Amino acid sequence: MLLPRRFLPLLFGALLTAFLATGPAGAAPPLPAPDTQVLPLAIDGRTVDVATQVFRPEGAGPFPLVIFSHGRSADPAVRAGLQYPVPLGHVAFWLRQGVAVVAPIRPGYGATGGADRENSGARWPVPGTACTGLPDYAAVARHAASTVRAVHGWALQQPWVRRDRILLEGQSVGGMATIAAASEHLPGVVGAVNFSGGAGGKPDTAPGHSCRPEVLTALYRQLGTQVRVPSLWLYAGNDQYWGPDMPRQWFGAFREGGDDAQFIAVPALEGADGHNLLRVGGRHWRDPLHAFTARVGLLAP
Repeated sequence: MLLPRRFLPLLFGALLTAFLATGPAGAAPPLPAPDTQVLPLAIDGRTVDVATQVFRPEGAGPFPLVIFSHGRSADPAVRAGLQYPVPLGHVAFWLRQGVAVVAPIRPGYGATGGADRENSGARWPVPGTACTGLPDYAAVARHAASTVRAVHGWALQQPWVRRDRILLEGQSVGGMATIAAASEHLPGVVGAVNFSGGAGGKPDTAPGHSCRPEVLTALYRQLGTQVRVPSLWLYAGNDQYWGPDMPRQWFGAFREGGDDAQFIAVPALEGADGHNLLRVGGRHWRDPLHAFTARVGLLAP
């Protein structure tokens, strides 16, 4: 079967990853190669072909599962060119523990394509000035979470998935979407992990400050009354999208709902934007994530 043209970059990326995995003896462990699939998912009342990367440990399973939600670039060209919705090094972290990973490329991004459903309306007209408009972060979270919900429904039909051991995880806008999806009480979900989650940041224009962050505070406060699974929030002090203070305020608002949640404040990452904590800060998040995984029973028999 011929793939539509928009899926060819994703296929090429998977083939390149597989090629790089055949390095010489003594080299670093090879990165995992995804099983690239196009899933016809029901999203908001219509069927959408969603390009999705699937990673499974060796064996028949069933395996615990992580559903990973990617972030969002402010650059339309970068969004259109998205090939890797989850860092392959992070996938290796999960595969070593016998956990499968499914990472969809949401509508409006990469090979999935389609209309941009996650534009909050935040505008930064002039560098160094305040943003304009009233961003609709609730709509962004709702649209992004709808893909998580659809992938979750697909996963429950797969014989290799532990239906009672599912973890939601995401980065940046995907972290916010993960918390929103956790509020929907999806069957089998044992917890949610939010890496650097938020929306409305534009570091090249306003480093360390997002657009109308109080709007997101109100959204997190509402979600805190709805989420009933444990959650782990991880942020670095030099995050150029949000800065060090607002993530604490967002988490504090979320905790007003009485949810079982933990906040990890990571020191500023040397030589890197703290927003890239997931990619380059493994020494900071590895132990807390191991502890959280044990607490929620993701690897339990």
